[in-house]
Amino acid sequence: MEAKPELYMASLEKAKKSLQMADHLTYMTFPIVRENRLLLKILEEISHSLISTINAILQYEYLYKRVQIYQDPKENFRTFKNVAERYSINSEQMNKIIEILTLAERHKKSPFEFAKNDKIVIMSEGMRTETLTIEKIKSYLLEVKDVIRKAAIVIIR
Repeated sequence: MEAKPELYMASLEKAKKSLQMADHLTYMTFPIVRENRLLLKILEEISHSLISTINAILQYEYLYKRVQIYQDPKENFRTFKNVAERYSINSEQMNKIIEILTLAERHKKSPFEFAKNDKIVIMSEGMRTETLTIEKIKSYLLEVKDVIRKAAIVIIR
């Protein structure tokens, strides 16, 4: 992979755009339409934002020859975990990042999802369920905003 500053800046901008979309859907669109399935779209946008932020961090670190970038996303995530401290991402935030990405992955692989009351229930293999609420989405938004802010502080000096 070739190291170019434009790559990590483009990834950071993409992360901000996805976050803006998720924020708009959460605070402007959702209160008007009150359609619970919209929570899944918001989760996807939050996940895209997080993945783009992680990519920006890895591309920045790669440019300065501090990390290796792999074809395997799991290996890249392990690399991200190793450099996260440099971006002031603590273990609590790392757990939230893992929670968001895991939930988004379960949504993609879910054989069955349904709306119940004010939440979405995501069923995975083995009939295990996860619930998604607007409150959970708002907490995810705050967390991802903070991660993007921390990444931008280091990347855009």
